[in-house]
Amino acid sequence: MKVCDLISKIEGTLLTREGGGNEIKCGCVCDLLSWVMAKGEEGCAWVTVQTHMNVIAVASLHDMACVICPEGMKPDSTTLAKADEEGIAVISSPMTAYRICSIMRDAGIVPER
Repeated sequence: MKVCDLISKIEGTLLTREGGGNEIKCGCVCDLLSWVMAKGEEGCAWVTVQTHMNVIAVASLHDMACVICPEGMKPDSTTLAKADEEGIAVISSPMTAYRICSIMRDAGIVPER
């Protein structure tokens, strides 16, 4: 599934100019960056309430497909510019993290590993 396809399913808004065509291979939900650094995978759709610059660093470390911010959360413009530079899509959704993950599972996006 492409990021742009997931966006419509989770009533999301693409906050970056880049990454809408990225391919999603798996999904995860976690707010502990060290855990995601250790367990992250290429093509992951990562749901997190964290919105600072380090999220983009971790996402780019694993060449993740996108970062999804639940409940309407949005990173600042500097963080979004870095995401564009790295080709990481950042999405804001009004839904809870639980609901987003349920939709991802129903759409066939499997957990990591």
